[in-house]
Amino acid sequence: MSSVLHPASTGEEPAKASKYRPISSHLAITPPVSVVIPAMNEAENLPYVFKTLPDWIHEVILVDGNSTDDTVDVARGLRPDVRVVEQRGKGKGDALITGFQACTGDIIVMVDADGSADGNEIVSYVSALVSGADFAKGSRFANGGGTDDMTFIRRLGNRALCAVVNGKFGARYTDLCYGYNAFWRHCLDKIDLDCTGFEVETLMNIRVVKAGLKVQEIPSHEYLRIHGTSNLRAVRDGLRVLRVILRERSNRRALRRRPHRSPMLDPVRGEVS
Repeated sequence: MSSVLHPASTGEEPAKASKYRPISSHLAITPPVSVVIPAMNEAENLPYVFKTLPDWIHEVILVDGNSTDDTVDVARGLRPDVRVVEQRGKGKGDALITGFQACTGDIIVMVDADGSADGNEIVSYVSALVSGADFAKGSRFANGGGTDDMTFIRRLGNRALCAVVNGKFGARYTDLCYGYNAFWRHCLDKIDLDCTGFEVETLMNIRVVKAGLKVQEIPSHEYLRIHGTSNLRAVRDGLRVLRVILRERSNRRALRRRPHRSPMLDPVRGEVS
């Protein structure tokens, strides 16, 4: 990638300084970063979420899922420059797709609105991308990661589903169903998201591998939801994720059986660095 992290300007190159977004006194970044936050009735949690977001990000896009509380007003009060996008459909996948379409940054970061993600970790995701990765995938089970919010059943299910994806698609993931990820915007042209529900994260993880994109896992710590209750249901959502995996596997087989009427590229195995 041509956009990389640079040492902060010392004042000797004033013409270039305006291109950099300072991260610290020694580090700056050139590509603009968009943060997408899907939210529905998360007014109580947004102060915690916004507090950890770095000052150097380009924009925050809040996708409001028809909230009945003060989610939008709280967001605007916390960050006057926040861009609020109304979600017309339903489901987390639909909300994320809506947010992605509104992004103007070169890098897109997905952050949940329940307070479980630490925005201070965004620099690690961005560093991986500007160092050559196409997709920076958060992992609670990579060395250095962790979770405060996973039952035994969910942990077991996530491990089993992760093993299936690794075996069927040639990935080497340590975590599958986690929503804290970042990627270059151009990746959207290669993964063609068409999933409206919670399982969108699994779909993304599978399709970046199928597209031959370079993936790097980022150790991440998941905290407990601060206020409210989660809509996740281990068995129900696990079955939905499994259906996505089987569908993507079936699509892959269908492509292999299709007559070659025109030249096609050989499939490229996904890579985890």
